Amino acid sequence: MATKCIIGALVGSLGVAYVCDTIVSDKKIFGGTVCKTATDREWFQATDAKFQAWPRTAGPPVIMNPISRQNFIVKNP
Repeated sequence: MATKCIIGALVGSLGVAYVCDTIVSDKKIFGGTVCKTATDREWFQATDAKFQAWPRTAGPPVIMNPISRQNFIVKNP
């Protein structure tokens, strides 16, 4: 009995979350637009071509610091 209630509540909450997400992000009820880089096919192709042109050579492992966007080479102790 409790399992049916729990599963029903989970399915219901996922349904409500999906509807809310669709309304807010896709229907843009609070305004706003989708950025040009996400919708422009030419920009995507140019970016993809740039990434595919990078050499694929292996190097030492690095740790990326997302705040300063600097990469640090991992040194073995």
